[in-house]
Amino acid sequence: MADRTWSGRVLDLASVVLPGVRRVRAQKIPFAHAWSEANQKALASGKPLWVALGDSMTQGIGARTVSGGWVPRLEARLADRFAVVNLSMSGARVADVVDDQLPRMLALPPALVTVLVGANDMLTPARRRGVEKRFTDLLDRLPAGRSVVATLPHGNAAANAVNALLDASAASSRVHVADMRGPALGPLRGSLADDWFHPNDVGYTRIADIFEGPVRAAASFRSGA
Repeated sequence: MADRTWSGRVLDLASVVLPGVRRVRAQKIPFAHAWSEANQKALASGKPLWVALGDSMTQGIGARTVSGGWVPRLEARLADRFAVVNLSMSGARVADVVDDQLPRMLALPPALVTVLVGANDMLTPARRRGVEKRFTDLLDRLPAGRSVVATLPHGNAAANAVNALLDASAASSRVHVADMRGPALGPLRGSLADDWFHPNDVGYTRIADIFEGPVRAAASFRSGA
């Protein structure tokens, strides 16, 4: 679905003339294959499942290797408490998570869920229309108390409306929030990949830092601690 959008076509064109974009775009297929193989091992592990939903940032696109993304970094900090099933997809929007990734997640079921999505919905005013409703659908279907959802760092009205939904959901203890607003992500200098859009290893370390606290809180909720 996401590959047929105009932004995907623009990035395909840019990859022809910009080596940095080409290098990062070339990670898409091998990273997806790596996660598919890892998912099969996770499902056979017998461990509680952490299901990661989202777009290319949850795939780890822009890191030097697939293990440099924020999900593997945080998984290592949790000392293998969970087995990760990464259902994210490069280019995904909120609708892709709701329509495709959520039904696959609910069939597992998960002990922990993380969601990092919305950047691709913020690219144009047309894409932003209806995003608040789609986020409402997403939040309503996530496992209560065991889900961690990232806020949107963008400052437009649509992002602010989504963040208000997340704040209200966190206040009712339905979800935990990984807050990426304001200075949370740190300076852009030195944290972006060669395409100047995705994070690099530095950027993904910062995202793992942001998720760690709320993920540990959600894990404690699950265990009743």
